[in-house]
Amino acid sequence: MKEIELQYRHPPDLLDDGEIPSDIRTEELVLNMGPQHPSTHGVLRVVLQTDGELVLGATPYMGYLHRCAEKIAEKVTYRQFTPYTDRLDYLAAMNNNLGFALAVEKLGGIEVPPRADYLRVIFAELNRIASHLMATGSYGLDMGAFTPLVYCFREREWIMDLFEAACGARLTYSYITIGGVREDVPEGWGDKCREFLDYFEPKIAEYNDLLSFNHIFINRTGNVGICPPELAVAYGLTGPCLRGSGLAWDLRKATPYCRYHELDFDIPVGHGENGAVGDCWDRYFVRVQEMVQSVRIIRQALDKLADGPVQAKVPRVVKLPAGEVYYEVENPRGQLGFHLVSDGGTSPYRLKIRGPSFCNLSVLPVLAPNCLLADIAALLGSIDVVMGEVDR
Repeated sequence: MKEIELQYRHPPDLLDDGEIPSDIRTEELVLNMGPQHPSTHGVLRVVLQTDGELVLGATPYMGYLHRCAEKIAEKVTYRQFTPYTDRLDYLAAMNNNLGFALAVEKLGGIEVPPRADYLRVIFAELNRIASHLMATGSYGLDMGAFTPLVYCFREREWIMDLFEAACGARLTYSYITIGGVREDVPEGWGDKCREFLDYFEPKIAEYNDLLSFNHIFINRTGNVGICPPELAVAYGLTGPCLRGSGLAWDLRKATPYCRYHELDFDIPVGHGENGAVGDCWDRYFVRVQEMVQSVRIIRQALDKLADGPVQAKVPRVVKLPAGEVYYEVENPRGQLGFHLVSDGGTSPYRLKIRGPSFCNLSVLPVLAPNCLLADIAALLGSIDVVMGEVDR
């Protein structure tokens, strides 16, 4: 054992001069958090170095859910790979479908009909809301509050019903395909979607009263895991993790795709309202605010949804010209990118996927030191990783 000086957030009894008593001796302990721990949100193992309740270091170990998705892409056709994208970030399958379809369409020069573009926006934003509901509800559960999860699941079920009515699935959809969407929405679907938006929008205030502005939740998340903007950029953070640090960067505004350039919405960022800019609370609250903006986007897209085809004239077996393309979309967890290389065949020669959860998780070893052990659950939940996307 060795005697070391520590700065505790909640220090033990100190001497009058502020020093730790000499008879207190500490020893480092290595703990495994996961891969079965509920707060890791999947099969993630984090090796923690601790000194009492103080965390000295945290190292994430991944790969428990590795399924060789990128290698599989080389052995199947472009259309056949669409269901595999559902299983990356399985809480935002529509957004994954969209990213891959846009990459193929850009390399193939495929033009999507306007109605399909607006439907893509509607379904992508509905899935963003569903994903953020899961993120905020489960984050409350991580902090010891069970009720927010029940509230969030109540609204999420309505979105799942809308998805099921359109494509027959509730988790993995393969609805957004190369050239548009698989089929048009049934008659009356738009009215049901508006009914959901009218019901859902006032519920966001309930989440804020129940969780966001709860003083216990604020004490657990404010001034914890502070990520300054320059650190967020250096580690390639995107999505709410980047915007929570105060940077208004969103691909839907910076490099618009589909019909986002025709729609009016704001980019929520962290302001340090209950601590420092870039803390766990800011990252959480950006997601709550993004749900408000998604409601705005969906309403506008529904207003612009005119009659017409929902699928471009694309062969059943897509064959792309030789070349390569990199395309990114703004997923609920950040920028999802597809680097697609074609040799002129019906399958990708090479496919590299940039998963936002993987990049966002890379900052954990930097933010964890000097946090308390209980803060690790708050830190992981604020990053909001999905292991299917991390491991791929």
